[in-house]
Amino acid sequence: MNRVPVALERRAGAFRPPTLQTLPVAVGTNVAKIRARTASTIMAVVKADGYGHGAVTVAKTAVAAGAEWLGTTSVAEACALRAAGLAVPILTWLHPSGIDAEAAAATRIDVAVGSVDELGALLAQAASTVRVHLHVDTGMSRGGCPRGQWDELIGLAQRGQQARRVRVVGVMGHLPRADRADRADPAANAPAVARMRQARQAVRAAGLGSPLAHLAATSGTVTDPATHFGMVRVGAGLVGIDPSGTVEMHGASRLTAPIAHTTAAPASTPVGYAGTYVTDRATHLSVLPVGYADGIQRELSPHASVEICGRRFPVVGRVSMDQIVIDTGAEFFPVGTSATMFSPAGGATPTIGDWARWAGTIPHTIVTGIGPRVKRSTA
Repeated sequence: MNRVPVALERRAGAFRPPTLQTLPVAVGTNVAKIRARTASTIMAVVKADGYGHGAVTVAKTAVAAGAEWLGTTSVAEACALRAAGLAVPILTWLHPSGIDAEAAAATRIDVAVGSVDELGALLAQAASTVRVHLHVDTGMSRGGCPRGQWDELIGLAQRGQQARRVRVVGVMGHLPRADRADRADPAANAPAVARMRQARQAVRAAGLGSPLAHLAATSGTVTDPATHFGMVRVGAGLVGIDPSGTVEMHGASRLTAPIAHTTAAPASTPVGYAGTYVTDRATHLSVLPVGYADGIQRELSPHASVEICGRRFPVVGRVSMDQIVIDTGAEFFPVGTSATMFSPAGGATPTIGDWARWAGTIPHTIVTGIGPRVKRSTA
């Protein structure tokens, strides 16, 4: 069996822990691709810690590349972006811990309200004027005010604006089938677009001005200009994921892990819990210190692999909580040798799309699932 030269052996201090490296250049490139497809304002959505890539890093890069707004799930997340020096408008719309009206007003953070009760609670606590986007259900049935309650929501917003507790500056919705709106089903977005137009008109008719309308996320942005309205909300696309599969985006991260243990194994050696993989020849087995506690999906297909020195090697046996095993065949790699789990490079190096296929999931799950034990860095 082959052994790498002694010169490549791990030197003291050279050992690198599992690391997720964010590639800001790729984020900037993706924003440019979006800009080429829309004349609307671009919101960079950096929820879930920037889709696992670091919210502040992604936000600063996206704004530098031309994004005019930022989006988060909570006022607290938005305040963290303000603390990092980001001054562009920020909208938050999920509010898992409720809306902190005082913080929103003080830090110039817009909030979306998706029900009469939510708007009522905001008005009850608002001491200063809060900028509000009315969130209407445009067909998702996953948040947003139902069509039958729009009049009540808009009427309450009218009274709140007259009392100077809120100022309605936007109206928003979501596209339930945007990833199907290219060749597969060109009319998929039409019902949601019609509802958004109705909502915008109803808000205008109520004397609430001409609010900024926004409906499309990444898929709608790249497939259907009719969905763009005044602003598009791009999250997954920032980090190289196009759910519609129609535009080649640039992956924005690289996950590496060092070999923590290597052993020579004879033929017929069972590997991992329950011995689900058995070696069919004499080989080398190497352990990488990442597992399902770090976001490596336990349900991987037999095609899962990693890259070492320009070659792919298969992941074998069951994924454990803290480690996986790779079969490197005749190649011996010393402890400390770096394996690339995924990167944008392609070729011998797997991509997040590869890992999504191997796990039977979507790329979003892969990048947002990388656990806190994995070190973060920026290229």
